[in-house]
Amino acid sequence: MNVVQSVDSVALLPAYLAAGTAVLVLITDLLLARPRATIVVAALGALGTAVGAALVGAAGERRTFCVGADCSWIFGGRAALVGAVVALLTLGVLGLSVPALKAGRSPVGEYCFLLACSMTGGVVLGAAGDLITLIVALETLTLPLYVLVGLRRGSLASAEAAVTFFVVSVVATTLTLLGAALLYAVTGGLHLDRLNTLLAERPELRDLPLTTAAVAVLLVGLAFKVAAVPFHAWAPATYDGAPLPVAAYLSTASKLGGLVALLAVVQRALPADQTGPVLALLAVLTMTVGNLVALRQRRTVRLLAWSSVAQAGYILAPLGALALAAGRTDEARSAAYAAALAYAVFFVVLELAAFAAVTALRPTGADGGSLDDLRGAARRHPWRGAALGLALVGLAGLPPGLAGLFAKVTVVRALLDGGAAWLALVVALNAVIGLAYYLRVTAALWAPQTTSGAAAPLPGGAAAVPLVGVVAVVLAVATVAAVVLGVAPQLVLDLAGR
Repeated sequence: MNVVQSVDSVALLPAYLAAGTAVLVLITDLLLARPRATIVVAALGALGTAVGAALVGAAGERRTFCVGADCSWIFGGRAALVGAVVALLTLGVLGLSVPALKAGRSPVGEYCFLLACSMTGGVVLGAAGDLITLIVALETLTLPLYVLVGLRRGSLASAEAAVTFFVVSVVATTLTLLGAALLYAVTGGLHLDRLNTLLAERPELRDLPLTTAAVAVLLVGLAFKVAAVPFHAWAPATYDGAPLPVAAYLSTASKLGGLVALLAVVQRALPADQTGPVLALLAVLTMTVGNLVALRQRRTVRLLAWSSVAQAGYILAPLGALALAAGRTDEARSAAYAAALAYAVFFVVLELAAFAAVTALRPTGADGGSLDDLRGAARRHPWRGAALGLALVGLAGLPPGLAGLFAKVTVVRALLDGGAAWLALVVALNAVIGLAYYLRVTAALWAPQTTSGAAAPLPGGAAAVPLVGVVAVVLAVATVAAVVLGVAPQLVLDLAGR
């Protein structure tokens, strides 16, 4: 067997562009020391990465760093979708951050560099073909966020959120590495496809207690990353303490990365009959607990955080169909994987639109505030309120938020095709529970403002500020993207199914 690894630079182009963006941001900040130039370089780099990922993915699947049939880098349609979405999310979050960066809330160079580094991890993650590349990419996506969460100067809540996020993520990483090490000890392989082949061809390996422990530990480590119940407690506090744009990134790009990693090991490496029951249980617990706790929230970001937990349960639900024999046929499995990834893409677009609207409605540098602060917001700012209302209705899965509606229909259809009608019923019941808080907040946007609400103080005595141009652009683009995806959902499903 030839052990010389081939290198396809075209396949690696999206990673080159993402990493090059981080380097150029550092150089620009060092040589020019002009915040506007640094932000422009970061924005152009993110846009170039998205375009590069789309172009490379459109040319068909490309593989590199291969030894025999096993490759560490596989860039196809799904990797292109993940890379482009992560890059565009980074671009959107950078736009939401502009007002705070101009106000000196955070150092511009460090902020843009860390965001570009995290984007690099997300781009690499979608193309990872072995456990080492997967875990390194996931940590590259996550590590800069420890700093970004705590980068808001003079904020104790931000520092506490950063410490919480750091401690939990270290535990999650340790468990993920332990699971990977145990799998290597059992099989002697690290490539995802090789692991699948070894476990399928040698049934005696699957019966070993060490294999069961390895699968369980690896799934638990990745469940922390997606904030699946009962490994979710870090998410609400971290989101609420982080600056609003960073919370938006955590809830979108970071969560998408964790889900892509989980999907990769479940689809390509681990036995479906072992992972299916665990994922079904995680899905039920995650969507149920997330929705029930969200009903009691009075702070905007905490509500969005618990909503995000519930949405992770919906995303995991199609994978729970693997617990049944009918869900493990080739056709049912392909539909389940496509439904999970497609739902994740629909969700992150709607979630970005929701955070963009909240950012637009709040003063520069302020936190998300309470739900009382949003009361009557659509009367004072019709377009911003309408955008937030559309995002919330979409997350609830109601028209005219067709992206959210098609996402839930896709999940239910995949579950029914996989014979998991009981899990489809749980998804439907939880969707009804979710309506309670989504519609309550949406109705409050157009409700008459109370006297106490009209005089609600803002941090530092700040008054409401006009909508900053770049934030308006991000809000408009995210809203339009949500509408477009709702009208043409099959585009995402086709890419997710490749």
